[in-house]
Amino acid sequence: MNDCCTPDTKDRTRRYDLAVIGAGSAGFSAAITAAEQGANVALIGHGTIGGTCVNIGCVPSKTLIRAAETLHNARVAARFAGVAAHAELADWRATVRQKDDLVAGLRQAKYADLLPVYNGVAYREGQARLVEGGVEVDGAHIAAGKIIIATGARPAAPAIPGIETVPYLTSTTALDLEELPRSLLVIGGGYVGAELGQMFARAGVKVTLVCRSRLLPEAEPEIGEALTGYFAGEGLDVVSGAAYRAISRTENGVALEITRDGRDATIEAEKVLVTTGRSPNTEGLGLGDLGVALTTKGAAVVDDRMRTTRAGVYAAGDVTGRDQFVYMAAYGAKLAAKNALNSDSLRYDNSAMPAIVFTDPQVASVGLTEAVARKAGRNVRVSAIGLDHVPRALAARDTRGLIKLVADADSGKLLGAHILAPEGADSIQTAVMAIRSGLTVQQIADTIFPYLTTVEGLKLAALAFDKEVAKLSCCAG
Repeated sequence: MNDCCTPDTKDRTRRYDLAVIGAGSAGFSAAITAAEQGANVALIGHGTIGGTCVNIGCVPSKTLIRAAETLHNARVAARFAGVAAHAELADWRATVRQKDDLVAGLRQAKYADLLPVYNGVAYREGQARLVEGGVEVDGAHIAAGKIIIATGARPAAPAIPGIETVPYLTSTTALDLEELPRSLLVIGGGYVGAELGQMFARAGVKVTLVCRSRLLPEAEPEIGEALTGYFAGEGLDVVSGAAYRAISRTENGVALEITRDGRDATIEAEKVLVTTGRSPNTEGLGLGDLGVALTTKGAAVVDDRMRTTRAGVYAAGDVTGRDQFVYMAAYGAKLAAKNALNSDSLRYDNSAMPAIVFTDPQVASVGLTEAVARKAGRNVRVSAIGLDHVPRALAARDTRGLIKLVADADSGKLLGAHILAPEGADSIQTAVMAIRSGLTVQQIADTIFPYLTTVEGLKLAALAFDKEVAKLSCCAG
C-alpha cells in the first residue's frame, strides 16, 4: 500500500480521464464520484491531505466550541431550581491536543485510508499547474481529458494600515493556541468571528469583537441583534459599525484604531484574531495562461454546470468563492465530476442550501431572507416568534432565540426559514425539505410535529402567519 502522501508508482505514461487538483473535501468528492463511474482519475494533492474542514476548519473548531460550551452550561445550571454545578478550565493545552488527536484520526479514516479503496484513483503529491493536454506536477506531465480545480481557500488579511506589522492570528493558528491570552480582539463579525469569539470568551478570555457593519451581516437583522445581546450577557463586547483606521503593535499586544459614530477610539488587546474572509488558492496554477477567468478576488469563475471559461476545465468548492461550506464543496465537486464525464447535464442548485453558525444559540437558515426576497421583487409575508412560545425552550428554561419564516404572499410557498435556537442546527433540515418540495406555510402548519422539540417551532411559526400562538393549547393548531 502506498503512503497517501508520496507519489504513486502507477504507470506515469497513461492518460487519465480526469485530473483533480486538490485533495480536500471537494477533491475527494470529485475523485470518488468519477471512480465510481469507471473513470481513471489522477488526484493531485499538495500539503496535508484532507483540506480545510477536517484539518483546520469545521472539525477542530466545533470540538473546541463544544468544550467551551460545557463550561458555560455549568455556569448557567442554576436556571433549574435546586441544581448547582461547577466547571473550570484546568488545562487548555490538553483540550487542544485532544482536538489534534481527533483531527488526525478523521484525516486518516476519511481521507488517507480511502485512497487504496478506489482502484481508479491514483494519488500524486506535488505542486500542480495546468498545461495543454493535462497537468504538470513538479515537472512531470499528467495527461488528462478533463480537469477539476478544487484547491480551496485560505484566510485573508483585511486592508488595514499596519496589518503587515502585527503578528495576527487566523482561524487556523487560533485553534492551535496552547496558552490562552488574557484578552483577544476579533476583527470580523461573520460566522467565523462569531463562533471563535464566543468560544474564547467562554474559555475565560476577555473578547472584543469589531466589525464594519453588524454581527452576522448576512443573517436576518433580528438574529444578529439578538445574538449581540446574548454575547453581551456573557461578557463579549461587540463593536459594530466601525471603520478601521490603523493597527499596530504595543508593549502589551496590539491596538486597533477605529472610527465609530463619528468618534475615534482605540481598542487594545493582547492578541488579535482576523476573521474577515478567505482568499481562493489560484496562484501558481497557470490559469491565466489557459484562459481560465478569475474574479476580482481571485476566484475561479464557473457557470451553473461548474465549468470554467476554459473548455474541459471545471472548478468546485471554496476556490470558486461561493457557498463556502464543506457540504456545498462536496456537492459542487460531485456535479463537476459527473458533468465532466457525462456531457454537462447537471446544474448547480443552492436554492435550498442550509447554512449553520455554531454559536450558542445556533443560527440556522435556508432560502431567502426578508430583505433579499423584497429586493428581488417578491410579494412576501413574514412570521416571527420568540422561543418563549416554543414548549421545548420553556422546558429547557432557555428561551434565547427566535424563528422567522418568509413566505410568498401570493402562493403561500415557504421562501426562507431562519432559526436562532440552542438546537437550531438540527431543526433546519425540515425547512430545507419544505423549500425543496415547494410546500406552503399552510402545509407546514398542517403537518404533525413531535411535541417538546425545537423543530416544532417551525410549525408554530407557520401557524403564526394567521393565529396568535400564545392563545393555542399544547399541540393545538
